[in-house]
Amino acid sequence: MNSNHLRYSKNHEWIGLKIQNEIQNKKAYVGITNFAKKELGDIIYLDIEDTIIGKIIKKGEIFGTIEAVKTVSDLFMPVSGCILEINKKLLSKPEQINKDSYNKGWMIIIEILYIKEYKKLMSLEEYNKYIQNPPIK
Repeated sequence: MNSNHLRYSKNHEWIGLKIQNEIQNKKAYVGITNFAKKELGDIIYLDIEDTIIGKIIKKGEIFGTIEAVKTVSDLFMPVSGCILEINKKLLSKPEQINKDSYNKGWMIIIEILYIKEYKKLMSLEEYNKYIQNPPIK
């Protein structure tokens, strides 16, 4: 995945259309950003239940968890969507996310429900500014 063609959430998930520039298709890959990967540290476990396949998960809801040496973190849906597929290879080899979080490190494939949500996510330029000046919680 070319990171220039992705959209980014404030929770550090990325989403990329499965067929680039074809919004009508509405199928997209979802994963975590390099920033999130660096913040978490070495990833050692990924938990995404098979039971979510075929389910609709709304924007901001949790679709799984990721565990690193430092911490455990929830994975949030960047947009509302129906879960089509889980990257099963990551479940047995989560360290693949450490090596390549944008290509082989995708976590799920979804069908986007509301393309407006996708369009409201940050571009790469906007995301880079966001991570340089994160909001104070």
